[in-house]
Amino acid sequence: MSPENNESIEIQEINKLKPVHFADLIRAAQLIFDPARGVSGIYRKVDWQEFGIPDDVTENLQALGQEYQYASPHISPEIIWSKLTPATRIWFFENRNELWQFEEYFPALDED
Repeated sequence: MSPENNESIEIQEINKLKPVHFADLIRAAQLIFDPARGVSGIYRKVDWQEFGIPDDVTENLQALGQEYQYASPHISPEIIWSKLTPATRIWFFENRNELWQFEEYFPALDED
């Protein structure tokens, strides 16, 4: 087994994190970076603290969302984990089961 696979298993076992949690985190980070989902001419100002995200975590997630703005959310957990600050790791762990809700808060703009 490669060192990357071992690290991935270790992260998931220690933290009870699953690949779906990391995919949800990437989707949330993409929305935190661009709540308007890239629609030209639309800018949404969002107070992320109202969603329970501290400013330092918001900054880390915005950077992650910008980096993976157009990427598939299925990125290797160890790559994502390495880009998270300690505060973001704690927030992620505590909120891992609610991250999917961000897509509900900011539905696609072309949906009825």
